[in-house]
Amino acid sequence: MKSRPLAMVVCCWIAGSGSAVLWHGTSLWLTWGGLTLLIPLLGIVLRYRPRQMVLLWLAFSLGAIYWQINDGRNVSKISTGLAAEDITSDTVMVRAIGMIVSAVEVDGDRAAFTAALQRVEPSQAPGESTAPGIHGIDTAGERVAVQIKLSKQEEQAVAAAWTRGQEITLQGSLEQPSAARNFGGFDYGKYLRTQRIHWIFKAAGASAVEATSSGFSRAALLGEVDKLRQRIGSRVEQLFPEWQAGYMKGLLIGLADELEPDKYTQFTQLGLTHILAISGSHVAINVGLLFGLLRLCRVTRETSILIVLCFVPIYVLLTGFSPSVIRSGIMTILGLYLLRQRRLKDGLNVLSAAALLMLLWEPNYLLNVSFQLSFAVTAGLIIFVPQILPLLGWLPPKIRSTVAITVAAEIVSFPLTIYYFNQLSLLSLAANLLIVPVIGLVALPLGTAALLSSWIWLRLGTWIAYPVILVNKVTFKATEWLTSHSGFMTYWKSPSLLWIASYYLVIYGLLLLSKRVATQRSVQSVTDDTVPLPDRPVRPTAKSYYSFAGVSFKRYATMLSLAISLIAMLIYGYRPLNSHGMGHVQFIDVGQGDCTLITTPSGINILVDGGGTVSFRKPGERWRDRREPFEVGAKTVVPLLKKRGIHRLDIVIATHGDQDHIGGLQAVVEQFPIGALLFNGSFSESATLAKLMQTAVDKRISIYAVSRGMTLSPDSATRLEFMAPLLHGYEGDQPDSAIPYIKEQNAESVVFRLEMDGASFLFTGDTDEGTERKMMALEHQESTEGEVNNLRPVDMLKVAHHGSKTSTSALWIRRYRPTASVISAGVGNTYGHPNAGVVERLAQSGSMIFRTDLQGEVQVTVHQGLIQSRYKNKSSE
Repeated sequence: MKSRPLAMVVCCWIAGSGSAVLWHGTSLWLTWGGLTLLIPLLGIVLRYRPRQMVLLWLAFSLGAIYWQINDGRNVSKISTGLAAEDITSDTVMVRAIGMIVSAVEVDGDRAAFTAALQRVEPSQAPGESTAPGIHGIDTAGERVAVQIKLSKQEEQAVAAAWTRGQEITLQGSLEQPSAARNFGGFDYGKYLRTQRIHWIFKAAGASAVEATSSGFSRAALLGEVDKLRQRIGSRVEQLFPEWQAGYMKGLLIGLADELEPDKYTQFTQLGLTHILAISGSHVAINVGLLFGLLRLCRVTRETSILIVLCFVPIYVLLTGFSPSVIRSGIMTILGLYLLRQRRLKDGLNVLSAAALLMLLWEPNYLLNVSFQLSFAVTAGLIIFVPQILPLLGWLPPKIRSTVAITVAAEIVSFPLTIYYFNQLSLLSLAANLLIVPVIGLVALPLGTAALLSSWIWLRLGTWIAYPVILVNKVTFKATEWLTSHSGFMTYWKSPSLLWIASYYLVIYGLLLLSKRVATQRSVQSVTDDTVPLPDRPVRPTAKSYYSFAGVSFKRYATMLSLAISLIAMLIYGYRPLNSHGMGHVQFIDVGQGDCTLITTPSGINILVDGGGTVSFRKPGERWRDRREPFEVGAKTVVPLLKKRGIHRLDIVIATHGDQDHIGGLQAVVEQFPIGALLFNGSFSESATLAKLMQTAVDKRISIYAVSRGMTLSPDSATRLEFMAPLLHGYEGDQPDSAIPYIKEQNAESVVFRLEMDGASFLFTGDTDEGTERKMMALEHQESTEGEVNNLRPVDMLKVAHHGSKTSTSALWIRRYRPTASVISAGVGNTYGHPNAGVVERLAQSGSMIFRTDLQGEVQVTVHQGLIQSRYKNKSSE
């Protein structure tokens, strides 16, 4: 603490704030009280003086109190006003007056921005003399997320003309953001709350927005910065062709959203997205270029520092004002100031000062992923690089630092990467070693030079940009080649905070001891080479018996223990979330669709359908397409599978060819190793199905057509009995060679009974009443003939066709007598699912009903015939 007091104080401040995030009320203050009682013991262990321990305790306490105060103020005046008017609806029609306070993003048929509302008034329909509902609420600048659904292509230009700082009047509805509907799923409401946003304002058409210019304000100034960024982006488009323009916008000014989705995915898989997030390396390179230019112009050292001090805030503004660039900007400014005062001693204290300033300004930065990664990696570089360098003495000096920095960054970012993104490529280290230096030494500086030169003479800028274009082509050829090699991507469940803290402690201890061992062995080697041999034999001392190359065996034993602990932690962290020895059936909420993950007691993973986003887009409306449209497989199913530590899907069952069942499987098949793909043995006129099958063939996935009478036993405790589809495409005993095309796929759904560890489940796809009658008739015939005994009830029924009236007849319910039933349907779907008659029939039969539209994801665990269930949305009770 003597050398880094500020760093210790800030760490305690962050620990206090973090405790306030994790615990509330009594739990928080019990934690605080317990820590207070442990202060004397911690002081003895850490060898700190009482005054130092009191300072650290005070920082912890103030951090917790400061978070509590600010979080208590993070409330919605709109919600308070609505409650005062006795309005409890989640959607309210209003007229709002305010100001645009963020850049306006126009993407396809949607325009989105953040607005600070000053007043919310009742929306008055044409012909109404008085407006019902609220009388008016003064909201004092409360922020809302505004989403405008554009109705015409011409409205894109209208929305693009809106700028930050304009005063606006909005006509539309206020809606509360949705919470997570799956266990471990993305909680949009919590995310917006960290932005101090509690409501979403939705409107139809650009005509719902009246925008007028306002006077000078901070938002208006930032609006001018937005315009300048757009002009810079337009100039980048003149210098670089096609997709490279979007890539260079991200690299130079932080506009990463315009990079093509497939190329962004490649960067994500290889852990290279930090290149597109303006951070310390970007600031350092640009500051270095500026210092070099000033040196060529023979500017004095003091004047150069002053010029750079003025440049850094401008660069932070131009590159988007993200937490990572703010952090690097503050650090640079503090570092340059201390350098000018000749007082720059420790980078970790400078980093700590930057963190404290940002958290004082906005405590919610603590929950920002960019903030966490930026500060963690920077602190890791400061602490770990000096420990790693002695271990790389065998490398040439010119590349030793680069390797040490890359390795340190990988080590430090690993826990946060798997916590938030649940994936890590084994090629990430190689990609960062090979690609990042090229980008940092060539693409970034030359791209910046080309951009600056183009303002003087456009042709000069294009000449300088030419080698950058070639480097970019090589870069993405390399990323494409690396990502094309399957088997290197690993998926991890989100670890606990205790696991993360233990990981950092073990890594720090292991590197510290390794550095000391390497240093001692180096010193011993030098001593052995320089000290002459004695004239007579020397009797070994007790110390030499217990040492090797000058290093005690006790230290080696400690290193071995830490290494074993690290390996054990990694093995534990890599294990799936679903525990072995128990069966799991998880009905994932994918909106209007079906998706179920089955994990057998031995750990076999079976995915039944994958949901799918249904589009009602008309021909000629391509302008509505967004750069990266929402697709439930890529945005919901795949992230959930990763978060649960699913490394491989042994079996994927596509019940039939409808979009809401197989659309999401495309992303699943593309990203996960698949053992076998089972389908109903028929095709339909579906481009989605054709693409899915072609992808499976390209990835050499075994494809099987299932039909009634087939069985599958993944392990000794699990059995799948297929009841449908009924055999088709046969003439006598000779099957047709071609797979039949059947337009209406519902009646051809795969239906199967799952027997797992003493419990039974019935999965029905979208089958209809006609197929139900046929299956029951065949069961009766087979039971009469003594072939099988399928007349057993089931513990849980996955209700067919989202609870549609075309299936789940009274006879079907009486036949299987399900103890519980699960209906998978979308919230407020336009189909009216589930049908009231179906729900009533199930309720009258005594079956417990679970609905994903009301309760979100439904999870079931099975152990020795005992079934336990839980669901995500407890508020539905």
